Amino acid sequence: MSPTRVFFALFLAAAACGGSSTSAPAPAEPAPTTAPPAPAIGARRYDARTFYGTVLMAGASFSHDGSRVLISSNKTGVFNVYSVPVAGGDPEPLTRSTTDSIFAVSYFPADDRFLYSADQGGNEQSHLFAMEADGKSRDLTPGDKTKASFIGWSRDHKAFFVTTNERDPRAFDMYRYAVDGYARALVFKNEQTWAIGDVSYDQRWLALDKTNTNADSDVYLVDLRARKARPVLVTRHKPPVQNGVLGFTPDSRKLYFGTDGAGEEVQAWSYDLRSRRQAVEVTAEWDVGPVYFSENGRYRVSAINQDARTVLQIDDLTSKSQVTPADLPPGDITDAVFSQDEKRMAFYLSSDRTPRDLYVLDLASGKANRLSSNLDPGVKQDDLVDGEVVRYPSFDGLNIPAILYRPRGAGPDHRVPAVVWVHGGPGGQSRHGYNPLLQFAVNHGYAVLAVNNRGSSGYGKTFYHLDDRHHGDVDLKDCVFARRYLESLDWVDGRRVAIMGGSYGGYMVAAALTFEPEAFDAGVDLFGVTNWVRTLENIPPWWSSFRDSLYGELGDPAVDKARLTAISPLFHAERIRRPLLVAQGANDPRVLKVESDEIVAAARKNKVPVEYLVFPDEGHGFRKKENEIATAEKVVAFLDRHLPAK
Repeated sequence: MSPTRVFFALFLAAAACGGSSTSAPAPAEPAPTTAPPAPAIGARRYDARTFYGTVLMAGASFSHDGSRVLISSNKTGVFNVYSVPVAGGDPEPLTRSTTDSIFAVSYFPADDRFLYSADQGGNEQSHLFAMEADGKSRDLTPGDKTKASFIGWSRDHKAFFVTTNERDPRAFDMYRYAVDGYARALVFKNEQTWAIGDVSYDQRWLALDKTNTNADSDVYLVDLRARKARPVLVTRHKPPVQNGVLGFTPDSRKLYFGTDGAGEEVQAWSYDLRSRRQAVEVTAEWDVGPVYFSENGRYRVSAINQDARTVLQIDDLTSKSQVTPADLPPGDITDAVFSQDEKRMAFYLSSDRTPRDLYVLDLASGKANRLSSNLDPGVKQDDLVDGEVVRYPSFDGLNIPAILYRPRGAGPDHRVPAVVWVHGGPGGQSRHGYNPLLQFAVNHGYAVLAVNNRGSSGYGKTFYHLDDRHHGDVDLKDCVFARRYLESLDWVDGRRVAIMGGSYGGYMVAAALTFEPEAFDAGVDLFGVTNWVRTLENIPPWWSSFRDSLYGELGDPAVDKARLTAISPLFHAERIRRPLLVAQGANDPRVLKVESDEIVAAARKNKVPVEYLVFPDEGHGFRKKENEIATAEKVVAFLDRHLPAK
């Protein structure tokens, strides 16, 4: 687990963006009086169904013999588990869900069984399942309110470790499961409700994360062989420092952890379990993490967050050289994993114009074999656009990083409307990579500026903390000044600019329409917070270990209710004057559906155009392809209607 600030990218971060059904019919909208933006010159315009024909893949685990890779794919419209032959060929479906998404976890280390996880309708109460060789599935963590996670395999491959909150919804205890028969034993009772980071391969050491504030966190070790397994502090420090577990080395001699105690950026350090000495292991001019190893420790993988893109450093610790796959198309390499014999490496390659494709590298020959082609064949890659990293001055002169997407053919003689996109978080980050919703909007003639307002991850700890307890103020001003930047571009029609975002980004949309009601011409709120008091009072119990961090970032509703009310759009909704589109998952445990219900009802009282989508089979972020298609169509139609050519 990375240091605390990375967690904020997960708390209210937007997952996919889409939706399918409405909770109630929206009032009929008048047809646009003028035509929508003209197609980009030289680029074919695609409908949403063609765009979302693109396949998304995630996860990778080699089979015990190295011949196959276990992955998740939404090829059928719902994520399922597939086995991909290393030699090439069609993926073999191993699960066939038509409702809930299923995600691959790992092959078993000595046979063809595999582990996978699934929740129910996006409620985030994921269970861990084992798929037997005969195709029968077994729920290893049953319980209506149980949430479980896989931690890892033992070195001898006879056991694996799982955390569940079945005893206490707030606390994740750790269990050891036998590979044969699945008999389990409680290994660590988590009475302090800290976050479990990793367990060593020799099954002796457990690493824990303890969050003190959003700027201060510690790493503890537990000796599981001791008579009294008590946590011992590893990261002693005086000033506020964020520390977080990265993982143990395969020889169980060192613990890696991330820390920002030596400067602005997160570095990877090690703690020697025998000598108790700490040492710097991986540094860069940007945040480092995650860091992990191949099973036998020959290879170490370090991910570096370099100006909103992932740069993977793969070190061969035996030859003291770096692994650099050759003859690959441009893009970012991510999620590298190794076969047990360390002869092959699987990874994904992606870019702004290409979704993640799976490759396998033969480490002896250096040849990489591409195993997927996930961009829909109906989409011409040259019709998509690459994002450009830009920086613009905000209200106080601070430079704000952003990624700018320019429609093909846009220019002084073909000026286009624009959208300011705000990421989830609050401490998330807009990053390079294939985003079908943004590419769809750009393909339909909209410039997109994906901002990384102050408080975003990836630009040092000072920048990250600039919005602490100033949400709805300085971060919103960064978004308002994003519009001013767009207005300065001679190829953007500065009279037609909307704001859009998911989760925390959805909050920024609602905040913009209430606290800066003239700043944007329309807003698209995807499952955004509108009442911080309610949201912080209803933090899911399984996030108890991070509660103090959230309160440090945003405020404690028991103490800061007045300020949280002041920054909550719901309590100021009478100010909304611009058209609003809201999309929400009915099963969302982070941003409750009532948040969107109430802001929609309040905005409609102002007689402004409001459209509302509710998806009964989704949670926080939308996973089902049909839902994504419907939402993309609705978003672009909404923008066409309310940002007409003037």
